[in-house]
Amino acid sequence: MTDDSAPTKKTKKQKSFWRELPILIVVALALSFLLQTFVARVYLIPSESMEPTLHGCPGCTGDRIVVEKIGYRFGDPRPGDVIVFKGPDSWSEGYASTRSENPVLRGIQEVGSLVGLVPPDENDLVKRVIAVGGQTVECCDDQGRILVDGQPIDEPYVKMDYPFTPGVVTCDTEVPSGRCFGPVTVPEGHVWVMGDNRSNSADSRYHVGDEHQGSIPLENVIGKARFIVLPPGRWGLIDSPEIMPS
Repeated sequence: MTDDSAPTKKTKKQKSFWRELPILIVVALALSFLLQTFVARVYLIPSESMEPTLHGCPGCTGDRIVVEKIGYRFGDPRPGDVIVFKGPDSWSEGYASTRSENPVLRGIQEVGSLVGLVPPDENDLVKRVIAVGGQTVECCDDQGRILVDGQPIDEPYVKMDYPFTPGVVTCDTEVPSGRCFGPVTVPEGHVWVMGDNRSNSADSRYHVGDEHQGSIPLENVIGKARFIVLPPGRWGLIDSPEIMPS
């Protein structure tokens, strides 16, 4: 005898799958939206300002990093943290939208951004926190180190900086070192940020004349950079040592 019910059961399963597929897609997109909005998101490093900690340069494969958003809901960034933030207006001059001028394509891009398939259409930047609200930051002491509240800090992550040679090129020579700035007192509710690649970073020093004295409002901070996830050869944690006086 043949079992005529077998094809019928298979057909029912196929129909059930196609009916459930749209629901599964909607659920997956909703979960992705919630994760990207409230938990973590992947960002691409587009520039050399954080070398060698984070790799990025025009025309090359930049690092992709996981930025965790939960921690700063319960506390503020601390000196040493590597953060991603939305650039204030003065930091975003010349920023060009990445969205298509075609309204249909633009709408698709906006939806893709909500679920993490397309980058946000905003000037998101990554730097290291050097000082927080109420602290005074400047450079340099007689060894070329940054001072926070008058105390030099140890920065093992800085490998590339402007020349500073005691007695030859300092903050007091006729042509001062490019390291020199400040003093600047960071406004409350803000952080002072700098790139690890000090000689190639348009950071707080570059914007010291703006309405925030170069600092970043805490409401602009998106999250803390935790991991490098791509390329595979650079997988690993992002070092955020607590900045302490030397």
